[in-house]
Amino acid sequence: MDTIAGSSQPSATLHDGQLTAAGVPDANGSTGAPAPADGPPLADRGPGPAPAVARPVLHGAGVGLTLLGAFLLGFLAYLYLFSGIQEARAQTTMYPQLRIELGGQVAPLGATTPGNPVAILDIPGIGIKDMIVVEGTSSENTELGPGHVRNTPLPGQSGVSEILGRRATYGAPFAGLMRLRRGAKITFITGQGKSVYTVMARGDSGHLVEDPTPNRLLILTACSAYVPTTYCYLDADLVTAPQQDPGGRPGITSAETALSGDSGALVDALLWGLALTIISATATVAAIRWSPWLTYLAAAPLGLAVLWNLYQSLAALLPNVY
Repeated sequence: MDTIAGSSQPSATLHDGQLTAAGVPDANGSTGAPAPADGPPLADRGPGPAPAVARPVLHGAGVGLTLLGAFLLGFLAYLYLFSGIQEARAQTTMYPQLRIELGGQVAPLGATTPGNPVAILDIPGIGIKDMIVVEGTSSENTELGPGHVRNTPLPGQSGVSEILGRRATYGAPFAGLMRLRRGAKITFITGQGKSVYTVMARGDSGHLVEDPTPNRLLILTACSAYVPTTYCYLDADLVTAPQQDPGGRPGITSAETALSGDSGALVDALLWGLALTIISATATVAAIRWSPWLTYLAAAPLGLAVLWNLYQSLAALLPNVY
């Protein structure tokens, strides 16, 4: 019998030799329609799991960023905390040394080895008392305390003497220098006795002070404790009798001028960084093959020593008055 097109009659299928209408149960209760597949439809299924290769990459990137953050935080802690302890230790060591030299009248009067103590500085207006001034103004020298520019007379001698000091790191001895006002006293004790200067004016690297006084002091530091791109200084006149300058001053290098860093420290920083990488890689392999705790216990002191030297090399790249 023919089926009329568009008829709403159910279609029939042959099932086990019997004609069964689709959607109509047969004798066994089967409708003749195919059984639905297990689980939700394909269109409703969520995205599949991330590729297995991406997981190690993401994990490695996370570990790398964590180590980088720890390294940077450690460097900041070195600059603003531990470097001050290092400077205080150097000052404590040099003070009795210079007192002995002053008492024996063998303290330097002219050119001497960079890093040697040459004067004792007092600035009551900002709380500086018995601070040691060293010879030289490279980053390495000013890590120990304020530095005397080697091609200028020592404080108290005739001529224009220059002293550089740090504003924010290594104890920040000149953090409050620019708070001094006209008339403030600055005192030095050298092998030639006590000398007193009176602050007359303030200037910076963009506004130089014109002072015709022949015997005076320029004392410099960074203008900013955050972005050390310019230097500020005080101009002070000598009010005690000038001492004789023996002369024979050496020239200075570019690393000893204000706002300069030690470019030679870059090679040291790279070498210390390489050493730290080798130690870390060796300790990681050893921890996988043997006991992790024993490996890290043995590697930690060596790693910290290398890390300290790396931080010190990086700090030497910063401006010498920062």
